Amino acid sequence: MERIVFRDKVFSVVRTIPKGKTMTYAEVARRAGSPRAYRAVGNILTTNYDPAIPCHRVVRADGSVGGYNRGSAQKRKRLEAEGALW
Repeated sequence: MERIVFRDKVFSVVRTIPKGKTMTYAEVARRAGSPRAYRAVGNILTTNYDPAIPCHRVVRADGSVGGYNRGSAQKRKRLEAEGALW
C-alpha cells in the first residue's frame, strides 16, 4: 500500500477550497490529519507553483492574508478578485 505523505494531503485539501472561499492554515492541517502542523502547511504551500492548487485561499487564523510565494499584495489582489475578502 502506498503511503500518502503529509505534503500530498495538504495539496489535496487545498484543491477543494472553492473560489471565493478561504480556509485557515490550522484548518488545512486538521483536515490533512495533523491538527498541530499549521506552520508546516505554510512551509509546504510556499513551495507550490501549480495553478491547480489555490494556495492563495489559505489565510491566517486572525483573518489576515498571511504569506504567499508571489507576495502578500498579489495574494490579497487574487482573493479580492474572487470575492473572498471582506
